[in-house]
Formats: sequence, structure tokens, C-alpha cells
Amino acid sequence: MVWNWDYLRGDHNSRQEPVVRTLVIIPAFNEEQSIGDVIVKVKESVPLAHIAVISDGSIDSTAQIAERMGTFVINLSYNLGIGGAVQTGYIFAHEMGYDIVARLDGDGQHDPAQLASLIRPVASGEADVVIGSRYVSGQGYQASLSRAIGIKLFATLVSLITGQRFTDTTSGFHAANRAAACFLAQHLPTDYPEIEGLVLLCKAGFRVREVPVTMRPRQAGESSITPFRAAYYVFKVLLAILIGLLRRVPARNEVDVGAR
Repeated sequence: MVWNWDYLRGDHNSRQEPVVRTLVIIPAFNEEQSIGDVIVKVKESVPLAHIAVISDGSIDSTAQIAERMGTFVINLSYNLGIGGAVQTGYIFAHEMGYDIVARLDGDGQHDPAQLASLIRPVASGEADVVIGSRYVSGQGYQASLSRAIGIKLFATLVSLITGQRFTDTTSGFHAANRAAACFLAQHLPTDYPEIEGLVLLCKAGFRVREVPVTMRPRQAGESSITPFRAAYYVFKVLLAILIGLLRRVPARNEVDVGAR
């Protein structure tokens, strides 16, 4: 099936190829101050894509705002963490039969206008998964020293393990085709998913590439990463990667892409 970006953007004057069903999932935990603006900008960028907000046990009005704005809302009864929330979104996408699944966070740091640069390579068949990298161009986003060290450490480790150069293994700005989304629905780690999930995708033979994106400061709220948590994060992810290398995962061509 040929994917038509102009049609998805709402240009009905373009030649009509069958439009691929696209879902944008937005995990959010207490993001009432930013979620509305994120949804508006996603609709402006890809007006014919569907949106699913995964309210991860939020105790503010995140879910209510998203529901009033006409998105799908999956309201988790308690906080699962980012991995559980994102995997919930992929499970929903799998069961609903979406062809392309994009993910961005609900805190306003990812620019929805850049969804096109992530989705296009997936839609054209150039890649199964596209990651928006803050560092592939070598300019733009400035992390703190401790974050920069951690990011460099993980990027180097994952690059060595996979045999492919990666610059931003902690990015939460992704797009995936149906096969990769189905794989992640079943195998995405639920604790710290980005790095370990990337290793598993490469191990399964999925074609993963990075494209440059910019990242903005949080619009509201505070990051949950503290120095202690950062140290714990490094230790736990390193251990998870080593254990993950021993896991048996299906190869890319073995993934069942049919809706459940």
C-alpha cells in the first residue's frame, strides 16, 4: 500500500493513493499544562492521523483535557511508568490495526511539526523504525554534563552491540511501521524502554535509522530524573541490556502483524 503524506496532511487535491492508517501515541503523566498544546500541534501537523493519549495514572486533568479535544484516551488506573504507558499505546495500535505508529511525549519537548521527518522514511519503506535524534547533527540541544555523559555512554555501548552508529538512544520521539509496532507491543521493556528496546529491535533485524530533530525545554512540570535516579538508571539499563542479549525474540519476518 502506498502512503500519501499530502493526503494525511489534509490535501485532498493530491492524487489519491490509499491512505495508510496512522496513530500518534502520547504518553502523559500529570501534563495538564502542556497536553492541550501538544494535541493542537499534532492535529496541525498530521490532521488525518488519529491520536491516543495514554494518561499514566494522572491525578490532574490530563485525561479530561485530551478527551474534550477528541482524542482516544487510555486512562491507566495507576502509574505504570513510561515503558508500560508506551507499550499500552503500541498494544492499542496493534489491536486497532494501524499501519504507522508515531510516539512523542506529552510535556511539549518534542516538536509535532517534525513528525513528517520521522514518518516519511517509514512510509516510503526506507526504515522500519525512525528515531528523532537531538545529536545526529552535532548541534542544537544542550544537555547537562551528567546527562551528556550518560547519553554518550549509552550511544557508544548500543553502537558497539548493534554494529550501527546511534547518537540518541534515549530519545522518546519515534515512528514505526506495523511490524515494528507489533513487535514493541509484545516485547518493549516496561521500565526504561528506549535503550533496551532499541537493542531488541536491532537484534530482531528491524531497520532502524536516526533523523535530526530539535528538542525544546519542558513547557511545564519537572523531570523525574534526579542524580541518584540517574546513577541507578545507568546501572539498571546496563544490566538490562546484557540480559536482553540473551533473550530470544522473533525475527522481523516472524512478527504477526494481524490485529488480535
